[in-house]
Amino acid sequence: MKLSDLLKFNDIVIQCHDNPDADALASGFALHRYFTLAGKSPVFIYRGKNQIKKSNLLIMLDELQIPVSYEPDFDRIPELLITCDCQYGQRNVTDTKAGNVAVIDHHQVTVDLPPLSEVRSNIGSCATILWDMLREEGINVNEDKDLATALYYGLYTDTNRMSEVSHPLDRDMIDSLIYKKSVITQMSNSNISLEELKITGRAILDYDYHPETRVLVINTDPCDPNILGVISDFAMETAEVDVCIAYYVSPAEVKFSVRSCVKEVHANELASFIADGIGGGGGHLLKAGGTIRPEKLTIPATEIIERRIADYYNKYEVLYAKSTTLDTSTMKAYTKREQKLGAIRLADVFPVGTMVEIRTLEGDVHVTIDEDKYLMIGIEGEIYPISAEKLASSYDLTGFAFHGQFEYEPSIKNIVTDEVKTVMEYAKTVISPPGTTRIFAKPLDHEVKLFTAWDDDKYYSGHVGDYIAVREDDPHDIYVINGRLFDQLYKPAARGIFQ
Repeated sequence: MKLSDLLKFNDIVIQCHDNPDADALASGFALHRYFTLAGKSPVFIYRGKNQIKKSNLLIMLDELQIPVSYEPDFDRIPELLITCDCQYGQRNVTDTKAGNVAVIDHHQVTVDLPPLSEVRSNIGSCATILWDMLREEGINVNEDKDLATALYYGLYTDTNRMSEVSHPLDRDMIDSLIYKKSVITQMSNSNISLEELKITGRAILDYDYHPETRVLVINTDPCDPNILGVISDFAMETAEVDVCIAYYVSPAEVKFSVRSCVKEVHANELASFIADGIGGGGGHLLKAGGTIRPEKLTIPATEIIERRIADYYNKYEVLYAKSTTLDTSTMKAYTKREQKLGAIRLADVFPVGTMVEIRTLEGDVHVTIDEDKYLMIGIEGEIYPISAEKLASSYDLTGFAFHGQFEYEPSIKNIVTDEVKTVMEYAKTVISPPGTTRIFAKPLDHEVKLFTAWDDDKYYSGHVGDYIAVREDDPHDIYVINGRLFDQLYKPAARGIFQ
């Protein structure tokens, strides 16, 4: 759905969820500005039993002049109702009758959506979705600094001060917005009430510690989600703690925060594991968080969180490629199928010696460019590094431009100057001739975390059905291949190739 699809309606009401947070207010504000610029006269409301009282939100409404009104008894039937940061029919939004309904949200889908819907459950905030939708309509939000500030604060609060940002679109918005820093500082320093300060103290004193995994679990009273991050960050100062999960349970949602200080546990992966199928989670390697939908639970939230933490630790085998030699006698031989992939010589993008940030769907990668560094673009747009020598030995370089349609187009930013260039404009097609790359591989029957020989700080997860593989000519070049893609990339080797 595009915002312009909604311009055929004239009587428009925008409604965010009850007890609105900063993201809901920012999203509704963005919609109000869009329709106002289009010559409409939209109304922005919230309902429910409670009027906004939190200090940071009152500052937000006043400083950014957000035209939202509290309408607990709203009884008019508009031509179009748009619910933002929530889904029409959910328990956290009071039912409002309307001729037509549209939904814009970033949470997991829990109800039947109307045809006019834009729900992206992997995005960190609804504000990011509105920023992207406004951008698609040719609107530069930086021309309205109040709106830019609201959108930034919406993502800031919904991702625990940006610590849980995982999708590159969220990071793109962060980089692009020109916002009022003084207002952000004012709001962020008015976020915790004295009662919430007491909640923090009580929570830290009442913890559940698992010495075998060095995991600390803290259950708090319902509070501002940012307090979970405060609690987790404080707990991580403890010498005996490698991982901390802080959470609260409320009728509307279960929020949790995850922290890790060991390379064997990625906070974002643990957050996704906890919320899998019952909510959503993500973030960074060290800091992450998520939400669980109560209506998805069949057992108490506390029990499911404890179970999933235990399952996560029991699930994985950790492999270090530098010190691991696989038993290839149990593995089959394969060669690469002919594939047209993309390759970028980084020195063609920025000069040698430049420190760059490569933004991809899998995360940001920081490298210093040298003559030998290339990037490969896989068949689904995945990015991975490769040396010039290995590229030349495995692929034929054609010199022709490489084209592809991917969920997110990677970009490269000069860290010093902030200049951004898209990867695809520099990508050249390379062909992997059949039979040139030979490997041993077998499907995984259990989960693994693999630290590759070229990166022993970050692991790659392998799931049941994926393949673990090793090159014939390098016993420590071990890697994981997505099971869904394996047959597209490899075929069985002819008999007798391997000795």
